Amino acid sequence: PGKQPHWKGAGVPTESSLDNMLDSLTRDLQELGIKAAPAGICAACRKPIASKVLTALGKTWHPEHFTCAHCGKELDKGPFFEQGGRAFCEEDYHQAFSPRCAYCAGPIREKVLTALEQTWHPEHFFCAHCGKVFGDEGFMERNGKPYCHQDFLAMFAPKCQGCGRPVLDNYLSALEAVWHTECFVCTECMSGFAGGSFFELEGRPYCELHFHQRQGTICHGCGRPVTGRCITAAGRRYHPEHFVCAYCLGRLHKGTVRENGDKMYCQPCYDKLFVVS
Repeated sequence: PGKQPHWKGAGVPTESSLDNMLDSLTRDLQELGIKAAPAGICAACRKPIASKVLTALGKTWHPEHFTCAHCGKELDKGPFFEQGGRAFCEEDYHQAFSPRCAYCAGPIREKVLTALEQTWHPEHFFCAHCGKVFGDEGFMERNGKPYCHQDFLAMFAPKCQGCGRPVLDNYLSALEAVWHTECFVCTECMSGFAGGSFFELEGRPYCELHFHQRQGTICHGCGRPVTGRCITAAGRRYHPEHFVCAYCLGRLHKGTVRENGDKMYCQPCYDKLFVVS
């Protein structure tokens, strides 16, 4: 029996072999009197385009040669983006040329928000403290970060020494602190300081009466503050003119004073009222 023939497997045509086949086909057509006019010159390989042609960026291309300038992906069947006269696939275009979000650092593909001299995805521009997206009220800035009004005031606005809430506009400075004008009142009776003067005790403001009351400098006779000369008897203070006998109202003199309950008496009245004969 004769030897069986061995067939070589057909290899995949290379680009050069396809070009040779195309050149040979063109010559055969020319010999038959048929001229095959090229559809254009491919902007990538600079060779004539004899069959399917793709037009983009003002040039003609073999469809398989119109590729992303970065990754080489063919762009004939999908969208492409142009930059500097070159074509890019969507992913590479955004990675290379789209603005970056200041929060996530990712490319911003659609709507861009510009604030604080940076660009942001709209959904990523929110309060640095509570995470709430800003509405119509806008935002406030501190150290390059955006905050909602509520958190900004709570975190950074000066606090009223009286109520502890943020001080925004009408305020006064006193006792090394700031106060809402309506909060700067006597710590004891909550009345304002009509004359503009106040007394300080342990960092808090007091009216004259309650300052002296706290200090123990109230006249036991009239209930008013003792600011000048003072008489002290039985642990209590008196204006000199109010240091009188509770019965006859005569002026008392230290050394001849008798006490009963919380009242002071001269000796004759004390004897008359309390001493049994």
